[in-house]
Amino acid sequence: MSPRYVVAADGGNSKTDLALATVDGTVLARVTGPGTRGPVDGLATTADALVALVHQALEQAGVDPATKVDVASFYLANVDLPVEEDAMTEALRAVAIADEVEVANDTLAVLRAGTDAGWGVAVVSGAGINAVGRGPDGRTERFLGLGAISGDWGGGWGVGVAGVAAAVRAGDGRGPATVLRDRVVEVFGMDAEAVAVAVHNGKIPELSVLAFAPVVFDAAIVGDEVAVQLVHRHADEVVSYVDALVRRMALGSAEFDVVLGGSVLQAANPVLMARVRERVAAVAPGARIVVLDVPPLAGALASALERAGAGAPEIERARRGLSGGR
Repeated sequence: MSPRYVVAADGGNSKTDLALATVDGTVLARVTGPGTRGPVDGLATTADALVALVHQALEQAGVDPATKVDVASFYLANVDLPVEEDAMTEALRAVAIADEVEVANDTLAVLRAGTDAGWGVAVVSGAGINAVGRGPDGRTERFLGLGAISGDWGGGWGVGVAGVAAAVRAGDGRGPATVLRDRVVEVFGMDAEAVAVAVHNGKIPELSVLAFAPVVFDAAIVGDEVAVQLVHRHADEVVSYVDALVRRMALGSAEFDVVLGGSVLQAANPVLMARVRERVAAVAPGARIVVLDVPPLAGALASALERAGAGAPEIERARRGLSGGR
């Protein structure tokens, strides 16, 4: 009997992580491509990029690129509204990428990967920030997740921009002194004012400011007060999502998992995590914080395998395959 295949993708703002596996949970290939930004790049362009990644994974695994897979599960950033989810699903069905296509927001991949309960809260922070809640009854609560216009702040991009801005303010007298002024020069090869002008003129892409976020987090660890304030601000944003979902889902003192995923949160910066743990305990005393220890892709792959008829042993095999055997 010929093997049956599934593909799964976790698409963020800055990159897309895609895996090819057989239905028995064996991961055959894993590839990385550009982020999924359907509203900016267009649905057709985004779909074509995902198809190209699927073909790349098939080639890497030595499988005929013309092979159609059974199930393709795509958990993508910027698929924030039901109409966007439907439109992306249709765009991917149109290119006949698989017999069955599933499209969902990337926050759900983190929730699926981080808890066996089937419900709880997930906060995702990579380039941006978003969250999702799913109740024990299966009801899902989400946020618009459209960026600044819908009240969002945080993620690597938000922290990076705020760090550069703090360096500018320190230089022109509006803000306190901070080691971030020197760190900007180390990262970009120019002072903060020059970076700001270069971003304004388009000579430095805005997403490149992401590179400064880890520097801000590291500066907080060594006690730079400005960096600590920025990291605390990010922690408070994370907790605001948890607090909102607890109230909207009427979880009260219920015991449930709060899964933290995405590159910023999975780095588990101690300054950030201390603040998150303290403040989550205040708004959700029954919550158990889980820092995801596998790629969010594991959640998307679990869904694809389940839809293809796989069971718990196969899903666990795939999870280990994505996490280096842990």
